[in-house]
Amino acid sequence: MKKSNSIEALRLKEIRIENNYSQKSFAELLGIPSTTADIERGKTKVSGLVVVKLIQIFNINPLWLFGESIKKYIEKTTNDLAPKVITINSQQNENILLVNQKAAAGYPQNLRDPQWFEQLPAFDLPLPQFRNATYRGFQVEGDSMMPNIRPMEWVIGRAVNNLNDISDNKVYVIILKDSLLVKKIQKLQDGSKVRLISINTEYMPFDVYVNDIQEIWQVNSKLSFGVDEPTDNYLLHQLQESMRDLKAQISNFQK
Repeated sequence: MKKSNSIEALRLKEIRIENNYSQKSFAELLGIPSTTADIERGKTKVSGLVVVKLIQIFNINPLWLFGESIKKYIEKTTNDLAPKVITINSQQNENILLVNQKAAAGYPQNLRDPQWFEQLPAFDLPLPQFRNATYRGFQVEGDSMMPNIRPMEWVIGRAVNNLNDISDNKVYVIILKDSLLVKKIQKLQDGSKVRLISINTEYMPFDVYVNDIQEIWQVNSKLSFGVDEPTDNYLLHQLQESMRDLKAQISNFQK
């Protein structure tokens, strides 16, 4: 009778396929000689080093890996939002890494992979505003934050280490398990969720679970290329915003 593979071998293969790795490239990522074929066939055991790599790179729960838990991923607390990887230049200053639209698609899956981050362009801004914290640049996709932030513009964000540090209605880059978003964040009475809000009113707000958030970056500056005259739509939007503010002030005054 053919011996069935161990559960850890089957689940290692599951992780590899889910993340679109070949046996060879997955082995390189995990520091395994040759390929993961022998492990997946049950000929070689999953080593402690491989388990550590799976935790660091994919946030895999080791108890799930060995069939002792139904929870696949290690649950984070709200205090675990700090960047997982940083890079330093020759002057021992932290680099500002740049994540363009193409790289953003793979960012959530590579949060703990130093080799992936080493491929990103990096620079240093010798300004006091960009010291004593970790900053990262993200290229914006879509028009959900128009007119404040336009498609293809870059935003520079400061790392937020704790969900308690966020402020309602400031703009953030939010890294979920499967996507990267630029939104305002509103805390909810239900502490297990937050509300993500677009500036463009054509996009409806939506809620996400706190445990699905991997990183948060507070936007404090942006890079624009090409300065255009304000459009009629932009001026109309500004007028509408002013009217809403005025109505709110009148309403508060009447209370």
